[in-house]
Amino acid sequence: MQDDLRLCGINIYHKVYKREGKHKPMDLTELRILGLSNGEIAVYSALLAIRVSSINKIHEKTGFERRAIYDILNKLLEKGLVSYTIEQGKKTYQLAPARLLEKTNEAAKQLRTLEEKYPKIIEMYDSLKPEIRAEVYRGKEGIKAVFEDMLNFKKNYFIGAGYYIVKELPYFWPHFNNRRIKLGVKWLNLARYELRSEKIPDKNLMTVKFLPKEFSGNPCVIFIYGNKVVNVLWTNQFFAFSIESKEIAENYVRYFNFLWKTIAVS
Repeated sequence: MQDDLRLCGINIYHKVYKREGKHKPMDLTELRILGLSNGEIAVYSALLAIRVSSINKIHEKTGFERRAIYDILNKLLEKGLVSYTIEQGKKTYQLAPARLLEKTNEAAKQLRTLEEKYPKIIEMYDSLKPEIRAEVYRGKEGIKAVFEDMLNFKKNYFIGAGYYIVKELPYFWPHFNNRRIKLGVKWLNLARYELRSEKIPDKNLMTVKFLPKEFSGNPCVIFIYGNKVVNVLWTNQFFAFSIESKEIAENYVRYFNFLWKTIAVS
């Protein structure tokens, strides 16, 4: 990445030095990498086109108010990207392009240092993560976000499944299911007893067993995947409560396996 930044700086540097007589404002949006605002870039581009300029000429090129131009020029002066001269009591401004490449090299060096520190940053972040993390999802978009998250794990478990995604999210389901199959994500469903007479939505990478009648009740389904356990309430409010904990998820998988092997029927 630092090489890209350096090349970007060299590119701008050559734009500045080798204009070959062109005097129209140039697109220098790459200067944002060095922390320049859109206003600073516009004034810098105007100076590049005009060469040596007064406030009035910069105003004509940019359309900015004079007060704003003064403020921008002061910032560019502080950054060393612009200089000025005073002749007969009048101040004129011009670029200091050599400083541009210096600043690019400085930024590349800082970026290189940050990249070297990145593994340590991640290590510290992971060490400070709470052992248990909880999140709440609301609405259909929230439920969709949970399903999207499940695609990152090769095996998903469901307790109390009711094929709600097919019924409540009919437009989302086909596209989602195609991606699930393409990614090789397997679903293990402990479905409600009353669904025994219904057609299974898709048998590709999907195994279904049915719970006894006693497990029928409100439309609450438990999702288990990765280190997460999500309780999803399929009502008009579409509410989901997610707990991320390795220990809790492992316990729920054991609970699932017990039900799967002992009381669930095909």
